[in-house]
Amino acid sequence: METHSGEDAVLLKSPKDTATSDGFLWPQVTHEQWNDYHWQLSNRITSVEDLSGLRGFSSDETLLLSRVSNLYRMGITPYYLSLMRFNDIDDPIAKQAIPSAEECFGVQNGEDDPLEEEKDMPVPGLTHRYPDRCLMVVTNFCSMYCRHCTRKRIWALGEAAKTEFELSKMFAYVKRHEEIRDVIISGGDPLTLPTDRLEFILKSLRKIPHVEIIRIGTRVPVVLPMRIDDKLCSVLEKYGPIWLNTQFNHPREVTSEAKAACDRLLRAGVPVNNQTVLLKGINDHPEIIRKLNIELLRAKVRPYYLFQCDMVRGLEHFRTRLAKGIEIMEALRGHTSGLAIPSYVVDVPGGGGKIPIMPAYILAMGEERTVLRNYEGIIVSYEEAQDDGRPSARPETAMPLPRNDVYRLLTGELRALTPAGNERMARRKRRCESALPTT
Repeated sequence: METHSGEDAVLLKSPKDTATSDGFLWPQVTHEQWNDYHWQLSNRITSVEDLSGLRGFSSDETLLLSRVSNLYRMGITPYYLSLMRFNDIDDPIAKQAIPSAEECFGVQNGEDDPLEEEKDMPVPGLTHRYPDRCLMVVTNFCSMYCRHCTRKRIWALGEAAKTEFELSKMFAYVKRHEEIRDVIISGGDPLTLPTDRLEFILKSLRKIPHVEIIRIGTRVPVVLPMRIDDKLCSVLEKYGPIWLNTQFNHPREVTSEAKAACDRLLRAGVPVNNQTVLLKGINDHPEIIRKLNIELLRAKVRPYYLFQCDMVRGLEHFRTRLAKGIEIMEALRGHTSGLAIPSYVVDVPGGGGKIPIMPAYILAMGEERTVLRNYEGIIVSYEEAQDDGRPSARPETAMPLPRNDVYRLLTGELRALTPAGNERMARRKRRCESALPTT
């Protein structure tokens, strides 16, 4: 493959297309076309056959991977394709976008919905898990279908966006639940929606008085940066405060185009956070994560989360042991700016939400002193404050005390321990009871 990004045309040479007069996948694409996100979407690679010449798949491999893409759809923007190195069989960019046989062979491992989003879905498309926030899936469409996606289960439902009727049910639920102050708009990828439809969603949410924060989860700055245009930024600025969470997984994704897209968002008053997914063979090395996060800071993007890859069916080949994530966090602390250190979290199966994990810096705790370890391995005795008899602050409402029975979790007898009176489980029960037929 060859790219010409500084001339009058952007050309991706493809042996597959040798039947054409000039032998290029997209003959004589102008810069105007290349930088038009509509053109990018219209010219996505959606079949393995389109890649057979670029990647050198054998006929048997092409047949097998075609079966995989029939199971889990494929879509790659020309822009993201241009970042790949096709002479490297282990290219970390290609691994995120091109189907692999391991997706099919690994379907016996994992679950379709390990986070149980649908069990916490009071209305279709809206997940209410945490007390004060909810997540809205507004479209099933993505400009690129990441092979490690946590919602691969919805790909089979087609590429449709939610209708206004479906969205109205979500808005009505949020309006009824005044405890919801934070709404995450996700998908699919919500920034692939037409700008007018996105504005309809934002405007409808801003009409609900108790909604304080709107977040958008998108990979568009990484895979389709030209979508972040002036019209979109104007709409986002109009309905702020809006926070945008994106997903850069490798330093090579932080291109000049991606940086420019993030800069346009920031100038529109939209802070950009990054949620990297820890992926075996792609970024499971401390130096890769360190370099990625330094590049993100240079682009004024905050490294927010390092996510453990979810236990989704067909993703076993991407998953690392938790010890690998701890190793990476250990290597970051003290060796790079604190701004470049994300929180390492596991979104646990069963709908328990995100749990932060970090190296053990507390070695022992006593009444008068706590023993701590720093990043260099130096062990320090820290003198604790003494109780002078004054009462601690008292909150207006008491938090429930946790109940622990770790042994039964370790033996596999239990998957999770849920405290009595858990409100999320009570919501599930009420929803199930309301769905029962009346006699």
